[in-house]
Amino acid sequence: MKKIGTQASLVASSLLVAAMSASAHAQERFAVFDLGSLDTLHALGASDQVVGLPKQILPAYLASFDTDDYADLGGLRSPDLEALAESEPSLIVYTGRQGEWQEEFEAIAPLFEASLSGNEYLAAFDDNVRALGEHAGLEEEAESALETLHEEIETQREALADAPRTLVITHNDGNYSLNEHSVIHDVLGVEKQQMPEGVETETFGARSFTRLSPEAIAEIDPQRLLVIDRSAAIGETPLDADALRQQLSEVGANDVDVALLSPELWYLSGGGLQSLALQIEEVASALGARP
Repeated sequence: MKKIGTQASLVASSLLVAAMSASAHAQERFAVFDLGSLDTLHALGASDQVVGLPKQILPAYLASFDTDDYADLGGLRSPDLEALAESEPSLIVYTGRQGEWQEEFEAIAPLFEASLSGNEYLAAFDDNVRALGEHAGLEEEAESALETLHEEIETQREALADAPRTLVITHNDGNYSLNEHSVIHDVLGVEKQQMPEGVETETFGARSFTRLSPEAIAEIDPQRLLVIDRSAAIGETPLDADALRQQLSEVGANDVDVALLSPELWYLSGGGLQSLALQIEEVASALGARP
């Protein structure tokens, strides 16, 4: 009987520790500089645990955070450190965009680095969702959301098996560059295109760019051209899609179907439960692959 009592006591203690841990996580106060993580927390039902976020550039689908209930923490690349400290977070969620402020952040609260790095985009994405779910005390909700998302990914990968030849580019202030986006090529399995001779990749610091002229795009000869408009995402002059079509037509690429992806979704808030689902939907629609 003593042994049974001891086991029961150990079980009760374990349950108490688990409950205390869940309670502590449920009281987490998130200051979020990564909009993908913000949309994940929103999808998991943890919006009330968010205390602040950068409101300067907020995607329309996250407009519910543009209220006085949440502190305005400045911009993605210009954090308001005073407002951050005043929001009294227990965890600061950030990415490489805010890397230069890491020491200042650490002086305020513990950090969670949410960048999706490495060659396995989807595995890194899953890890982030699970980690945020754990911090919010919503592990079961995170697993359920991931299961639903992975089912949709498999459905769309099958539908995109015979996708048209697809090239993805970024527009920035009238210039174009190759964008081999992980969601399109790795998650959904859309085949990458071979670059023609003479097209070179340039490196600036830790970043690389493969510039593409209309002539190079015509030589690649895609059937679908998907455009991520960085200029539009950051509030600068957006791409004139008709002008791009005219440029392509002038160099003999008359049959290229140009589709503009949602700038905020692809440049600002990727990497979240909602944004990844929306990105998958956009690609499926643009490539005519909805099952």
